[in-house]
Amino acid sequence: MGVVRARHADLGSGRGLGDAVVNPGKGPAGGADRDVQPGHSDHASAKIKVEVRLMLGLLAYDGSPDAQHAVALANALAWPSDSTLRVVTVVEPTSMIMVTPWSSGALKATLEVEAQALALYETAQADVVKRAERPGLRLESAILRGRPATVLVEEAATSGADVMIVGSRGQGTIAELVLGSVSAEVVEHAACPVLVARTPAVRRILFASDGSRPALAAEALLVDWSIFEGLPIQVVSVADVVRPWHTGIAPTMYRQVIEAHAKDLEVARADQDRVATSSAARLHEAGRDAHSLIRTGDPATQIIAAAAEDGADLIVIGSRGLTGLSRVLLGSVARNVIHGSAASVLVVRAEGDA
Repeated sequence: MGVVRARHADLGSGRGLGDAVVNPGKGPAGGADRDVQPGHSDHASAKIKVEVRLMLGLLAYDGSPDAQHAVALANALAWPSDSTLRVVTVVEPTSMIMVTPWSSGALKATLEVEAQALALYETAQADVVKRAERPGLRLESAILRGRPATVLVEEAATSGADVMIVGSRGQGTIAELVLGSVSAEVVEHAACPVLVARTPAVRRILFASDGSRPALAAEALLVDWSIFEGLPIQVVSVADVVRPWHTGIAPTMYRQVIEAHAKDLEVARADQDRVATSSAARLHEAGRDAHSLIRTGDPATQIIAAAAEDGADLIVIGSRGLTGLSRVLLGSVARNVIHGSAASVLVVRAEGDA
């Protein structure tokens, strides 16, 4: 297993309840070059110089059933050699009781409960780390204290994480929510891409593109991240033109309105066809197995349907599209896709949008 370092702060000392490092390696900083022999090439003797980008992934873990999906997906990803996976658990502190001569017993009981919870989380984390062990992957674990969503967003920013993996729901009290409040807030505010895990692996990818800055940033990740190597990618763009109301249109104008709508739809489909075709071509040129698809209708509905029809277990989408307000961190299409899809969803924002 290698060297293990552990640090446990006092329960009342705030963040940093536990920190452990397993299998220390080179770490995520920098990158490594490797020579790759092209497969099935007419020029078998040619070598392509590929830069392998090391990654730092944060795995948010709270012991919930949905967190187990996140663990399974993190373990299934083909992390580049010498990358780091950091398992982070955030313990929300119990409300402290004012110390008075008659409340010392209650304070002692509160601290005992917190100590028991910490011990349970440490045991659960150790199991997660053990399940994730593999050659070439540096594993870290940390138990932090504070408001979960806030601490996770701060941890992503301070650590320089490439991606944060979260379950769709946590240990909240309303189990029927499609996306838990912690996961939703992390998706909304994290500076790094956030992977909402619902599937145990990634075998097929649907990339939703509209040509916006976040979509182009997502496309760049599909090229840069070696975890997507060899996976088929369906690039889908959706032409969305609002249908005219039947009421309130003079009978003499109805035909003109319908013809104008058909023309607008034709133009929109041509625009989105260029977006999808160009994106698929760039991905293909970068060595990805990418194909394009055009659909018409409500973007979120069509993206979810396309993923289901293609059997995609991962949807990659920009945080907001061309129609999104610049002050909105997460657009309605991305939000609706996260809430409505059975597939895992990777949300990517453009640099400077966080």
